[in-house]
Amino acid sequence: MKDVIIALDFKNFVDTRDFINQFNEPLYVKVGMELFYAEGVPILQDLKKRGHQIFLDLKLHDIPNTVKSAMRNLAKLGIDMVNVHASGTVPMMEAAMAGLEEGTPQGSKRPICIAVTQLTSTTEAVMQTQLLINETLPNTVLKYARLTQAAGLDGVVCSALEVEVIHNHLGLNFITCTPGIRLATDQMGDQKRVVTPEKARELGSDFIVVGRSITGAQDPVATYESIKNQFLGVSR
Repeated sequence: MKDVIIALDFKNFVDTRDFINQFNEPLYVKVGMELFYAEGVPILQDLKKRGHQIFLDLKLHDIPNTVKSAMRNLAKLGIDMVNVHASGTVPMMEAAMAGLEEGTPQGSKRPICIAVTQLTSTTEAVMQTQLLINETLPNTVLKYARLTQAAGLDGVVCSALEVEVIHNHLGLNFITCTPGIRLATDQMGDQKRVVTPEKARELGSDFIVVGRSITGAQDPVATYESIKNQFLGVSR
């Protein structure tokens, strides 16, 4: 299970449609807060109608009952992956899974559920001084990953730099979805813990999430194919 997920960080449906129309193949795409809050459920319906898989990146974090109810509704939308914040605690993550199970239509596959450990825009210094987590970043990510697995979720969102230790401790079947992917020639932007597609493959990432490197490219289709080949280790 390895794939490149394109982050559709666009402001509206028109920009998203213009981008998607350049491709003649089904994609795995990420719909985040900006696009979902602008366009809502119709954008998901349109993408599914076109045959694309969807990672709905809303990072739910609330009391367990609220998250359970939200997940019950999200499970009805035909999405393929959804996430929560691991810092929401084990009871919240367990509630998220219960909501997904309840909301998934009979005969349909439950969406993959993963939990954010620490955002790839967060440095160890920021984590310690602002979040008051007096641990190293790798140890914190691994602890959150352990809690995620204990809660019954399918995997985590983490930096590719943390994938190897997570797989070593929690097994290869525990999914690692890694944003913060950049080409060697790209600017880092607001990301701090970044790697290239090749490095993510070497480290064992299951999914990489790529946004601006593809959506901002002069030729998004060619760039996507190049990144996918690099990540999957395909020679052209």
